[in-house]
Amino acid sequence: MTIPSNFLTATETIALINDGKLTVTQLALDHFARYEARDAEVEAWAYINKDHILKEAKRLDDLPKEKRGPLHGMILGVKDMINTYDLPTQHNSPIYKGHQPGIDAAPVAVCRALGALIYGKTHTTEFASTGVGPPAHNAYDPARTPGGSSSGSGAAVGDYQCQIAFGTQTGGDTIRPGSFNNIFAMKPTWSAISREGLKIFSVTLDTLGLYSRSVSDLQLLAYAFRLIDDVPPPLTPKPLSECTFGYTKTHSWYISGGPSPELIRAYETSKEILLSAGAKIEEFEMPPEFNDLALLRNRYIMAGEGRAAFLPEYVANRWGLSDQLASHVENKQFVITRQMQLQAYDEIAALRPIVDGMLGKYDAVVTPSVPGEAPIGLGSTGDARFCSMWTALHVPCVQIPGFASENGMPIGLTLVGPRYHDQKLLSTSKAVAAVWNGYDNAKLVKLPGEPAEAVHAKP
Repeated sequence: MTIPSNFLTATETIALINDGKLTVTQLALDHFARYEARDAEVEAWAYINKDHILKEAKRLDDLPKEKRGPLHGMILGVKDMINTYDLPTQHNSPIYKGHQPGIDAAPVAVCRALGALIYGKTHTTEFASTGVGPPAHNAYDPARTPGGSSSGSGAAVGDYQCQIAFGTQTGGDTIRPGSFNNIFAMKPTWSAISREGLKIFSVTLDTLGLYSRSVSDLQLLAYAFRLIDDVPPPLTPKPLSECTFGYTKTHSWYISGGPSPELIRAYETSKEILLSAGAKIEEFEMPPEFNDLALLRNRYIMAGEGRAAFLPEYVANRWGLSDQLASHVENKQFVITRQMQLQAYDEIAALRPIVDGMLGKYDAVVTPSVPGEAPIGLGSTGDARFCSMWTALHVPCVQIPGFASENGMPIGLTLVGPRYHDQKLLSTSKAVAAVWNGYDNAKLVKLPGEPAEAVHAKP
């Protein structure tokens, strides 16, 4: 049986289109059929227009082969705080209802020029800057959050409604939805991809995030965005038997009630799998100077930079802005002095070369993505405590799916590496995903309409 093309990865469908075995129009129709079947339950999209999608698909189909880019036909969802010239960008805010920026953000412009089909805008929390969930639901259980702030992007890729999606990360806004929706997620090295055209909350922290259902797709995007290491890794991933992995729980393991049973199981099982593949494992604790990093990041940098980030909306329409974001401008929630902000900048900057040296001792360091399975309810997007330190340190992170809770809900783990070692981290992730991914697929809740031939996520 031939499964609908929306269940294939971007890499697979690009190859089929190049071989003349699939059209972009058919690919778009298969994705739209999935959207129509599942939108009432998942609600991943803030804006989608079938006529526009099909018009763009035909434009791509009509391009002669010699003018087609390496992303030709890839289906891309864009978080609705990233500008698109032909689709509204509304930020989940009444202030920007119907707003049409008329210009692509830099990451969108790159992908459009290389042949991607910009499919629609995905739900975000307000300005991607609060923990209050938008309408989107978890792909595996509509009673649960898909995570956030990149809520719709994680749900759409997890539910096979698009192949690739853009998120952003200020704390754990990309990695957390990746774990909750059982997909691959990457936070590249900070500022390795242009943020021009994104609504910025924290200029020091915000990073474009990438979602996919395979590491090959993430590598395709890394190529498109020129994420090239000074010493690129071999084309074939290094065998696990020649790899050494560091394992660190970080200070966050020991706070807020401790880890969940599913996190403990995933963490320990992942080590057993790597050891059985011949890899070496070294467990270590982060030095104590890293313990306060989340506090410094959250209270000092985010709150301090939020004073400037939301000032335009505040002075133009205070009552259209949530109290949480207005409190940043008013400096009321945490009362951050400029000296406190400078302290955070200087202390975290001093730790970045130290952590590069620590991470550089290993092929990758394994650490939790989330405290546990996606929480029930849409009021909160979940806990970002395991991600925020790595975001502040600017290092690349790749969330790898593969495990499940007793409730059949997904949980993944994160690989991290030194700054600007994105290619090496992806290569190592591919080798790790080949043994982790699918480990608990039998336990996972099966998505409605999912063919037996489709896997939840591919290495």
